[in-house]
Amino acid sequence: MTKYIVVSGGVVSGIGKGVIASSTGLLLKTTGLKVTAIKIDPYMNIDAGTMRPQEHGEVYVLNDGGEVDLDLGNYERYLNVTLSRDNNITTGKIYREVIEKERRGDYLGKTVQIVPHVTNAIQDWIERVSKIPVDDTGEEPDVCIVELGGTVGDIESAPFVEAMRQFQFRVGYDNFALIHVSLVPDMHGEQKTKPTQTTVHALRGLGLIPDIIACRLIVQKPLDPATKSKISMFCHVAADQVLGIHDVSSVYHVPLLLQSQGIIQFFQKRLNLSSIHLTEEMKQRGYMLGESWKELTSRQERAFDEVSIVLVGKYIDLADSYMSVTKSLEHSAFRCHRKLKLKWVDASNLEPDTQVTNPAKYHDAWGAVVSAGGILVPGGFGVRGTEGMILAIKWAREQKVPFLGICLGFQLAVAEFARNVCGMKDATSTEFDPKTSHPIIIFMPEISKTHMGGTMRLGLRPTVFDESTKEWSKLRKLYGGADKIWERHRHRYEVNPALIDKLTEGGLSFTGKDEKGERMQKNSSFFADHAYFVGLQAHPEFCTRPLNPSPPFLGFVAAAAGTQILDEQLTAQMASFKPPHPHDAMVSEDALKNVDVLEPGKEVLLTADQ
Repeated sequence: MTKYIVVSGGVVSGIGKGVIASSTGLLLKTTGLKVTAIKIDPYMNIDAGTMRPQEHGEVYVLNDGGEVDLDLGNYERYLNVTLSRDNNITTGKIYREVIEKERRGDYLGKTVQIVPHVTNAIQDWIERVSKIPVDDTGEEPDVCIVELGGTVGDIESAPFVEAMRQFQFRVGYDNFALIHVSLVPDMHGEQKTKPTQTTVHALRGLGLIPDIIACRLIVQKPLDPATKSKISMFCHVAADQVLGIHDVSSVYHVPLLLQSQGIIQFFQKRLNLSSIHLTEEMKQRGYMLGESWKELTSRQERAFDEVSIVLVGKYIDLADSYMSVTKSLEHSAFRCHRKLKLKWVDASNLEPDTQVTNPAKYHDAWGAVVSAGGILVPGGFGVRGTEGMILAIKWAREQKVPFLGICLGFQLAVAEFARNVCGMKDATSTEFDPKTSHPIIIFMPEISKTHMGGTMRLGLRPTVFDESTKEWSKLRKLYGGADKIWERHRHRYEVNPALIDKLTEGGLSFTGKDEKGERMQKNSSFFADHAYFVGLQAHPEFCTRPLNPSPPFLGFVAAAAGTQILDEQLTAQMASFKPPHPHDAMVSEDALKNVDVLEPGKEVLLTADQ
């Protein structure tokens, strides 16, 4: 029987349920167990694909093309697993499933209600998905972490809370446990327990009793013993069931913080984990994972030299908009024994108009760019800020500053080269100017122009390196010299095939293409004196792991740290590169066509800011 650990939240949202859920799963993996994870998002959207980044953070893309909540990125990174779109449950998905069943007559004429039909659908979904293999063992997971998004008491969460109340009896006491994450505010040095008391009382009133109360403190001060005792008394749990989660130097220290408070021993007893048979190989793998994680955090603490990176983006007012990008930079900095110094620059502030309207912002933005060790332009949609991004790319190319362009950043790097090297003065994307005389980036012919949900080029796709690049391409060496690589995609536009010859004549090299040789998916510069100038149509940040950084990001950070560091990493990658995806996890074109779309005839119009 699969063991289930539900993670709920109280008082406020955004207090770290995802990190706590991921950390708990990681610690269970260190004992040799196989762990999977499910995220419940109580919004009506079918998925996160049509949301603005400022609305809900980044849209995380999975191998099967699922556009999901960013917390699934936490799960994949911490647990080193490959999840599917079904690991993200939304209200929209559940209601759609129930309504489709009602239309087919599956309920045999009964009145369809929240209880039992919606709550049963939720429970059935969790049981089904929890048994899908997610790691290289190919075996059914032993433990499933279920994160319940939102805050207990929200009307949107009510059906899911009720489903979990019923689910605990469906699977049995020994197979169900609950972690409740609550805010403990620190007011002038006094830790307040009343919000936690209130949310736990509300949870108990809904029929769920927490096994662990994780007290989140937004300060570096640990939970006071007196506070812990008070919460234990008024929330009716033992003192060892109250854990303090205070701010630490990085989120990678959270598993160690939980481990030090006995969470593994608690769940081993509470869920009778000793009843699960573990081979010596699984125990050894778990042990090595734990040791590697400790070494990772120690290496981070010992890093004193900095590497300076500037991210020139569109959505910098919410850091979560680029969650996977920042994680990729962090993981690469760990590998290079450097402390990441990341600066955020609003691309719009680099444009000449800002020099007139707000000269202080203009000079601050350019001050960051010209002093950067490396310049990164990530993905995005819409015209806002793109001219500023092109100016930053031009600076990186001309001044030989290490550069990495992702998706939109790749497209704009091609546009900048076309304008300033190939003489196509108005070269741009038809997304920004449909009437441009040099449409260097065009809409992909097979993509829907009216339906936005799940209609982009999505999911795990192959890129084949040009055979002539085998000896010189840094990017190829970062992938261990592979002939073909796999990365996740999310885009509607691509480089115009009709203009490739002009670009290559000017000196731009497209080192990687799709399997048919029609789509330009990677480019690397032939400039002999440029340490690192790389663009990818794919989103390699979605496949980074703390213990296995994304190759393009690793090369970028290493180049920003110095030529010697880059050479060291190129040598190491050629010797020991490990692909982030097992070869038997490749996704077929037919599977990728099975996407969620909106009801025919319904349009979603995205503004330029999106």
